[in-house]
Amino acid sequence: MTQSELKEIIKNIVEDNGCELYDTELCEEGGHKYYRVYITKPGGVSLNDCAKINNLISPIFDIEDPVDGKYFLEVSSPGIERKLTKPEHFEKSIGENVKVTTTEGQKIKGQLKSFNDNVAEIGKEKVPFENIKKAKTYIEWNTYKYEDK
Repeated sequence: MTQSELKEIIKNIVEDNGCELYDTELCEEGGHKYYRVYITKPGGVSLNDCAKINNLISPIFDIEDPVDGKYFLEVSSPGIERKLTKPEHFEKSIGENVKVTTTEGQKIKGQLKSFNDNVAEIGKEKVPFENIKKAKTYIEWNTYKYEDK
């Protein structure tokens, strides 16, 4: 089975359970391999959603073995500060704050105003998708000083 066929099966399982496939990722952290499946859902993803989808994907991975060697399968929400790796991620993030690093090393931070014809408008900057090395949404966390009186 090819990676694209596997991804299609994962997408179908996720959608059959009322969620949307945001992305998949194979990475290594701390000497361990992880195959991550990120899901979204209007109103948010619950722990039960993640567990149910994980339990449906796991037997398929046992048969297809998409990763060489030992690995962990994780199903989760991409979070409120999430990676933007596809044009559709940008389209769904209009109005949110984003941080972008271009292929030339320029760092741009601001509100994603639009994403048309594969060009992200961030603040006053316009960046073609193919010139984006990495991007993610971010939250402006207000910091309050607590004073004990």
